[in-house]
Amino acid sequence: MMVLMTAQPPLPMAPIAVSHLGAAVSLLENEEGGKVFIHGELAYVWGPGDVVTRRFAVVSLLELKAAVAEEIAAVFNVGVMTLYRWRKQLARQGVTGLTLGQRGPKGPSRLSESLIAEIVVLRESGMSLQAVGDAVGVSEFSVRRALTMVKERSTARAETVTATVPAPEKTVSAPALVQPELWQEETTTLPVLPAPADRGTERAAARAGQLVCAAPVFAPAGKVPLVGLFLALPALERTGLLECATTVFGALPDGFYGLETILQDAVLRALLGESRAEGATRINPTDLGRVLGLDRAPEVKTIRRKTSLLAESGTAEEFLTALAKHHLNPNTSTGDAEDGGLLAVLYVDGHVRAYQGSKKIAKVHSTRLKFPTPATEETWVSDSHGAPVFVVMAEPGTALTKELRTLLPTLRNIIGDDRRVLVGFDRGGWSPALFAHMEAAGFDVLTWRKGKTGDIPEDQFTEATHPDEHDETRTWLAADTILDLPLATTAATGEVFRMRQISRIVPARAGATRQIHILTTNHQMGAGEVIHRMGSRWRQENYFRYARMHFDLDSHDTYGSTDDNPERSVPNPAKREAYKHVLTARAHYHHVLAETDAAMLALRTPAHGAGDITVTNAMHNALNAPLFTAEATLDAAEAAHRAIPARLPLGDLNPGQQVLDTQVKLITHGIRMAAYNTMMTLAREIRTNTGYARAADEAHTLIRSVLSASGDIDTTTDGYLTIRLNPLPTARATKAISELCEHLTTTQTRYPGTELILRYTIKNKKPTNKN
Repeated sequence: MMVLMTAQPPLPMAPIAVSHLGAAVSLLENEEGGKVFIHGELAYVWGPGDVVTRRFAVVSLLELKAAVAEEIAAVFNVGVMTLYRWRKQLARQGVTGLTLGQRGPKGPSRLSESLIAEIVVLRESGMSLQAVGDAVGVSEFSVRRALTMVKERSTARAETVTATVPAPEKTVSAPALVQPELWQEETTTLPVLPAPADRGTERAAARAGQLVCAAPVFAPAGKVPLVGLFLALPALERTGLLECATTVFGALPDGFYGLETILQDAVLRALLGESRAEGATRINPTDLGRVLGLDRAPEVKTIRRKTSLLAESGTAEEFLTALAKHHLNPNTSTGDAEDGGLLAVLYVDGHVRAYQGSKKIAKVHSTRLKFPTPATEETWVSDSHGAPVFVVMAEPGTALTKELRTLLPTLRNIIGDDRRVLVGFDRGGWSPALFAHMEAAGFDVLTWRKGKTGDIPEDQFTEATHPDEHDETRTWLAADTILDLPLATTAATGEVFRMRQISRIVPARAGATRQIHILTTNHQMGAGEVIHRMGSRWRQENYFRYARMHFDLDSHDTYGSTDDNPERSVPNPAKREAYKHVLTARAHYHHVLAETDAAMLALRTPAHGAGDITVTNAMHNALNAPLFTAEATLDAAEAAHRAIPARLPLGDLNPGQQVLDTQVKLITHGIRMAAYNTMMTLAREIRTNTGYARAADEAHTLIRSVLSASGDIDTTTDGYLTIRLNPLPTARATKAISELCEHLTTTQTRYPGTELILRYTIKNKKPTNKN
């Protein structure tokens, strides 16, 4: 009889510090190379840098099916697809297929010197990158690489030249009397991106406290990034930001960066889409410094410190008031003087700025987010074009009706006289008592009617028209009627407040129609204009949306906070919960009352032929017992509701609640308002002073693209700072910006802090007298 012995596992002959692959394979790999053991016996070994043997071992383990491909790839730290590629190369070419191949291009570069020169010529002619690539037979990426190579060579040559012969700085002198429309550009050879003017001496003086602030100094330079930002300066001057800030804040403490530089830097960063202080890290400080006339722009720490110094003065509200007065001044206002004695048309609306930090901030219902969230509330005032004019911080939970009452004296101060102002707002400000108060204070009301109301007979609707700001006539069907609103405070006397009502018929769901009603206290405006003014209130919402997208409107510009006033009276949430119990008890009482009345009627109405029925007291009490219980429950709920105070001190309900710092936020709001109004002014100039065919749709896009464009800074003409922009990718855009440059040149704007007059042009373009 033959005896069979069972198989035993092999002896563990592999080293201890190995990686195991399945039940049979072990891998030892270090700086001395690698070893593969199969059942404890050494099968493969390679030295440092021996890639071929290592790959051969990996493929061999795959062929031996020592483990699945995923496990082999994981142990050898390669991809599964790489493993299969090695196996295919070994099968096709043998071991030589596992060698390291040459990386990168396999042939000589197609970008010869003659081809690069041709690319530069075509690009300077105004052709797009893709068009240049198609013309010379290379990809768009190759065109970009060729232009980058040329730029790097030019920079290297310029740095070599400026290292031995510094670029001369132009001194500021009074400009000669030159008519801007007769100015012709002179061709001047400028150094390409020379080193910024050395401001080391001034920085040393600033550290020693011997410098008030560094003045802008410009030197001739070609191919400078962000030169397009100079186009914003005439529009920025119209906002009055620098003038109002100097009037309110005076000046910053002595240092290298002055007040005008800090504010101008903030606006220019906002126009580039980086309005927060942290955005300075995403913009080259040297490039932005050239636009500011300095060696480099301020960085995050400096921006925060300077802004905090302004906030410490506690005059942010006065700063915004000065900006509003400048904006609404009849000589510089962007709004139109209205008929009927109106100085301005203003829109007021609340804005909720959500908070995502860890501080204990009061919750506010956000209409945009559809739920309550920790937030701060702001009340914004805009002009008839939707441009922001003024903003105040509201107390948490404050209704728009109260904010309007508080805001009226400030608005009257901003207007500066007793002329009437049309104030538009939504249904959140509905209050007949408020309407009467505004009428007495010299303000005309414009709002939507709130609540259910009967329809106006259709035979009272007639055609109403009004031309908009583009001189296009708009037409509506409207009914003009008079409405008497009862005043809640004098309901006992029957006193009412008379208002004008403009009704419209608008589409509803499923092809139906409905009526909407506008109320106003102005009786001089036509019905069409009332409808137009009310519809224009949505432009304020457009500002909120645009500013959130491009100016970080809801960002937290400071992390500072203070304790909320613990004595501030706030609504008691227990009162609301108790009222819910009252409503439940009242609904239950009415339900039981209906059932009791039905039972009593059935009891007193016998069936036909049943004869007389006697209702005893016991039967009556039995039927009314549930009603007595429901009535007692309702009385108890109402008594409990009356016993609870409607308002309590904040410290009793939510101790430790905080409010975010308002001074820094109001200052940054003023800067963002100036940036927005600057952008709107430039877009309006594109629409009105250029022949750009798609200006109505693409003006803002065109402006954003040109603000980041590069070009030349030319100071070779005494008293003038000439900005020469590079052509834009398309001919129509280049032509539009050329016409814009001609118009901006006629404004004779001086660069802030200097006597240099700005002149604008496009390369290869000569300005003509078209404006």
